[in-house]
Amino acid sequence: MASGVEGFFRQQKKKSGITKPAPSKKTPRSKASASLGSGVVQTPALVSHGSFDLWDECDDKEEVLRQFDMNMEYGPCLGMSRLDRWKRANALGLNPPETIGQLLTAGKANSECLWDGRV
Repeated sequence: MASGVEGFFRQQKKKSGITKPAPSKKTPRSKASASLGSGVVQTPALVSHGSFDLWDECDDKEEVLRQFDMNMEYGPCLGMSRLDRWKRANALGLNPPETIGQLLTAGKANSECLWDGRV
């Protein structure tokens, strides 16, 4: 009777030389990819009516606010409202655009950031 681990586990032969991976079957690429030339397909949950939900039917005000969300110069935007982020950036002397502050204090703009509930 063998003692130790060798007796319990079955030994495998060592492979010698260079082994090539088995050829994989290529899957056809979908025309609805996330970016041009990409093989990654956007999931149907994020696409509605042929366009991406992130940019679906936004007016000029929302476009300006989304650009503010994307600008990392004013710090992270997750976990806080746009107005709180603007106030924080202003208090830290980062000079956020006054137009953003006016849009947010008017109350007619969406107060949640672009990534709220998506990340």
